[in-house]
Amino acid sequence: MARPRSDEKRNAIMAAAIRIIAAQGLGASTASIAKEAGVSNGALFTYFETKSALLNELYLHIKGDMAQATMTDLPFEADLRGQMLHVWNRWVQWAQAHPQQRRALAELSVSHELTAATRDAASQSYAGIATLLERSRAHGVLRDAPLMFVGSLVVGLLDATVDYMARDAANAPTHAAAGFAALWRMLG
Repeated sequence: MARPRSDEKRNAIMAAAIRIIAAQGLGASTASIAKEAGVSNGALFTYFETKSALLNELYLHIKGDMAQATMTDLPFEADLRGQMLHVWNRWVQWAQAHPQQRRALAELSVSHELTAATRDAASQSYAGIATLLERSRAHGVLRDAPLMFVGSLVVGLLDATVDYMARDAANAPTHAAAGFAALWRMLG
């Protein structure tokens, strides 16, 4: 008889996978993830059939968390710039508060283990942001560029901004504002 699954153990495995992948990269073994989670390697495979399944679930988990953080309390009554500023600020705050998730996501984003279905599902969690980007760039120089290209530019700018904020924490608010100003000029 199969053992019942525990949300607590599954969450521990996911949290351990974030820490281990952030520190060791995608080559990290499932045994090291299991050990960090306080479960046996066999128990890990009770929750995730393969390492690939774990990586796909982890990617969706992190992307979903990040998307939720950026869209929470979106001020629909604000103009387009105000809405984008809200998303930018929430995104920067999430990135600063979750450095391990951010590093793990960078690793996962280039993984050949991620399926097209996983990438599509992750994109769905960003539908609201995609709509804002479409509206924001409607009359700008990027209006005819593929949305995925525009999204990549935005993520690159965000990563550069957050990295610089970490190096110069005393001036972090100034750097966040400059990053958004660059984003808005790029879009509009």
